[in-house]
Amino acid sequence: MDRKKVTIAQLEKMKRDNRKISMITAYDYPTATFADQVEIETILVGDSLGMVVLGYDSTVPVTMDAMIHHCQAVTRGTEYAFVLGDMPFLSYQVSVEKAIENAGRFVKEAGCDCVKLEGGSEMAPVVKAVVDAGIPVCAHIGLTPQTATKLSGFKVQGKDAESAKELVKSAKDLEAAGACMVVMECIPDRLAAKITEELNIPTIGIGAGPDCDGQVLVYHDVVGLFERFTPKFVKRYVNLAPQIREALKQYKEDVAAGTFPGPEHSFAMSEEEAAKI
Repeated sequence: MDRKKVTIAQLEKMKRDNRKISMITAYDYPTATFADQVEIETILVGDSLGMVVLGYDSTVPVTMDAMIHHCQAVTRGTEYAFVLGDMPFLSYQVSVEKAIENAGRFVKEAGCDCVKLEGGSEMAPVVKAVVDAGIPVCAHIGLTPQTATKLSGFKVQGKDAESAKELVKSAKDLEAAGACMVVMECIPDRLAAKITEELNIPTIGIGAGPDCDGQVLVYHDVVGLFERFTPKFVKRYVNLAPQIREALKQYKEDVAAGTFPGPEHSFAMSEEEAAKI
């Protein structure tokens, strides 16, 4: 199998050839290594780490330094996948200059291939500026978690014709601004299909139906490590949390009983040497 690193051109060709793109989140070296070994094409270091790794109630508290820290770990574990760094809240909304500076950190300090930022047509000038600076950008429309309060919570977006038309316009404006792909979160399947058909860049769905060019899920949802809630669009492929709890319980019991460590886990010293101590 070809292990050359995935590129934007390759992802665009996958869209043209009607081959689906897989994307998974990763927040550390071992997770990235697993995803890379099975040749998932794209890895998103999402600001969702705020909730599933850092324990916040939303993505809003996540800082640039936290994102860079986790992105560095992911890129160290990645050879094949195209890696996207998620720009956190207020890292790109304050000014175009700040957006370029922060996007540059993802590339220079963390080795990311692309940055992702949330927002519709209003973010097109920011996307254009960052792209003009030489940094690929993935857009994100629909449910945008950083502004979920403004959207009245984590709800499906674009359910009526008027708001759906706004999302179509946003997708086209972001493509025109230079975005290399667009994530569409929690929008109706028919709307996602229409946007996918009308764009030349790949669309990646999360709760957007089967007709997107690719799909993304949060790693901790896929493997059953996040138990606080499970969105409707998640498919859990394995439930590791109970297995991990059981392993830790057995470890605690072994320590308490004195059965761990056993001789096979210890480094022996001869009686003769021990007598000299």
